[in-house]
Amino acid sequence: MDNRYRRDHQMAYISDESVIVEQMATKKLIRKYNEVMPFDGKQGMELLHQTGMNHGKGVYFEPPFHCEYGTHITVGDNFYANTGCVMLDVGKITIGKNVMFGPNVSIYTAGHPIHPDSRNSGYEYGIPVTIGDNVWIGGSCVILPGVTIGNNAVIGAGSVVTKDIPDNVCAAGNPCKVIREITEEDRPFFYKDQKFDEEAWKQING
Repeated sequence: MDNRYRRDHQMAYISDESVIVEQMATKKLIRKYNEVMPFDGKQGMELLHQTGMNHGKGVYFEPPFHCEYGTHITVGDNFYANTGCVMLDVGKITIGKNVMFGPNVSIYTAGHPIHPDSRNSGYEYGIPVTIGDNVWIGGSCVILPGVTIGNNAVIGAGSVVTKDIPDNVCAAGNPCKVIREITEEDRPFFYKDQKFDEEAWKQING
């Protein structure tokens, strides 16, 4: 088995020349993306397309953005990542629709063995990360390998997400833990105990 096959099947692999060639091709495209965005959206989206990223409509990464391959990323419609987003997409990263990232959000599918002898061998791994629909990830969050974040979840700024987060909850901390459920009672509020004004509330309700 070559190392690209091993990498793509969640096996321990070594980042050999064939792996690095793939990474370098993507790094060139992402560097150009960061240079042209947000001033030339058409070219920017074409550069993302050339990485092999599978994305829906209304997808935007505020520069600078970094990923390893692009081919291992799937993003749904209406996605926004603020500046400084890092996706180490050794394993697959799957993101649903209507997802927002604050600044400096990092998704790490990549990792290394714990034991120093094993780690010094050069073997590493990539384990997938999945994020559901309608999720808001606060600024400076880190999402670690193997994590699934459920639909409608909110992850508080600065969190380190080490384990799965269920649907319809607010979660935060290091390690990230569920704080409370999101309910219909939250709907009229835009910040803590501050309610939407009448004009905004009419627009929300159509």
